[in-house]
Amino acid sequence: MGRGDGTGRIVSPEGADDAGAGILHVDMDAFYASVEQLDDPSLRGKAIVVGAPDGRSVVSSASYEARRYGVRSAMPVAQALRLCPTAIVVLPHFDRYLAVSAQVMRIFREITPLVEPLSIDEAFLDVRGVRRLWGSPGHIARMLRERVFDETGLTCSVGVAATKHVAKMASTLSKPDGLLIVAEADTAAFLAPRSVRALWGVGPKASEALESRGIRTIADVLDAPRELLERALGKAMGDRVWHLARGDDPRPVDTERIEKSIGHEETFDQDIADTAVLRSELRRLADRVGARLRRHGWEATTVAIKVRYSDFTTISRSQTLPEPTAVGQRIGDAAHELFASIERALPVRLIGVRAEKLRPAGATAPTLWDDDEGWRRIEDALDGAAAKFGRGAVTRATLLTPRGGGVLPTSPPPPRLDPA
Repeated sequence: MGRGDGTGRIVSPEGADDAGAGILHVDMDAFYASVEQLDDPSLRGKAIVVGAPDGRSVVSSASYEARRYGVRSAMPVAQALRLCPTAIVVLPHFDRYLAVSAQVMRIFREITPLVEPLSIDEAFLDVRGVRRLWGSPGHIARMLRERVFDETGLTCSVGVAATKHVAKMASTLSKPDGLLIVAEADTAAFLAPRSVRALWGVGPKASEALESRGIRTIADVLDAPRELLERALGKAMGDRVWHLARGDDPRPVDTERIEKSIGHEETFDQDIADTAVLRSELRRLADRVGARLRRHGWEATTVAIKVRYSDFTTISRSQTLPEPTAVGQRIGDAAHELFASIERALPVRLIGVRAEKLRPAGATAPTLWDDDEGWRRIEDALDGAAAKFGRGAVTRATLLTPRGGGVLPTSPPPPRLDPA
């Protein structure tokens, strides 16, 4: 695979064979950092880190100039500055990133209705049905890159292949600002020399399990008995790796793809031992989760919390709710129950609340009475106030106390696409 700093980059020449390659994976280059450099031309060509300037913050994004020093997303800012002392720390502007993301996604949708956003800065496109309108997949990819740059001033990298998995691998290899096309007939030759770590969904632990058995490349996977893969990775993951190594990936571009969960977390400026402060923070985060659920028309059937202690030990707990809900009060109550069930020997560095196993709101039959009716009316009123005056215009009195600050999440959700 190409490295995160852009070295090892591979791109296709003009007129490269694109036969059978109808899936595009488009990935914006160093998205947050690139938006900051676009908005402030004095930052162009410089090593910048997007995050809070305090040492407890983590890197949300880094320019390629900073990545060449080893700076990576989710790395503590203090560590990033040790690696790259000349880096400029820039505060994130999440609303701006969302606006640019929506603009990019609209460009994609104008080319094909088959768009599957994966995150705020990447998406799959199926262009097989629009060839008569726009031309071959390779031509469409080049046109798309030009349009994104002309209309936003940002660059993107595109992988073109017969399957989603190979297209995603190709876009990674072509970064930054590149295009790599893998014709369907060339899939096996493209895959064979790649590291097992390049397989989509194979994380560090799974990679280590394979490498400890001498399976380091995808060619090695092809030579390995299927039973060995299943012993190393488990039956489900072993079967998945066996198929992906052969270029088998039947997953379609899913235009109705939904978030599997919605969550918020906070890293404190100082470790917190006060239970009252931590419970208040859980309530605040639960209200934010509930508001997002309602905004997107979802209810959660499970609530989970995440707690990271001062020694970086991290635990999580989850609870299935009696009934699906988007009510922040109910989510907060569940979070408090989960928090009360854990033993805390150390102060807390990070805390989070997540709603999981989402389903469309109103999908379940109404009950005879609604225990949450009062809270639902209150939260509907809060939603209206937030829409009119901005988030935080009205809040719980218990939350009007000083608390530890946090940073932008490293992987925010993709924006919803406007209907065609």
